[in-house]
Amino acid sequence: MISGIDAVAFDIDGTLYPNAGFYPRLLPFLCKNAGFLARFGVVRREIREWQNSHPGEAHVDFFGWQASLYAAHAGCSVEDARSLIHSKIYEGWKPVFSRVRPYAYARDAVLAFREAGLRVGLLSDFLPSQKGDVWGIGPLCDVVLGSEETGALKPSPVPFRVLSDALGVPCSRVLYVGNSIASDVNGASGVGMKTACIQSPVASFLGMRVPGADISFHSYRQLISIVLK
Repeated sequence: MISGIDAVAFDIDGTLYPNAGFYPRLLPFLCKNAGFLARFGVVRREIREWQNSHPGEAHVDFFGWQASLYAAHAGCSVEDARSLIHSKIYEGWKPVFSRVRPYAYARDAVLAFREAGLRVGLLSDFLPSQKGDVWGIGPLCDVVLGSEETGALKPSPVPFRVLSDALGVPCSRVLYVGNSIASDVNGASGVGMKTACIQSPVASFLGMRVPGADISFHSYRQLISIVLK
């Protein structure tokens, strides 16, 4: 087993499933809700900009804060904004995810790590419940968190530290697996976690590595081999 880790935690979106399997299925929703999604995207950027200028800080009522920012752009009440975001994003995307398939051997990786004695967690920028049982992976995990529940989005250090505390494992002994350099690699390494980042098989074949990541991998069979070698 790779030395120095007692837990492995995973991002979900783009990490446990390929984005190429999600966005085409989301297209009808995008066409019907273009204005809403544009405003929601602006709100999420504003949240991260605030976090950049207030490192390590969090909002106790993240969903209320998010709704207030959206309401300012949409010209509606905060309560209406909160209800709209919930119905469109947290509930509205559930049918889309029900048709998405995870990467091959992703669940096998979680099982293999558990059997090796490692604690396992999930940390996503959207509520994991949006994906049901996360293709059978959620029930296998010791910790399942949405960063929004911690009061901050990745790459803020807040959700990673909450994850570490929930796992009962120091940040320095957690391997965090993601697909984004900015959110996953930089965020997790910023609190001292080790990082693994999924990349395309072509990039792997060409010998490329993800900048800043301790491990670059192209399949979950490969990740199992690297971590448990």
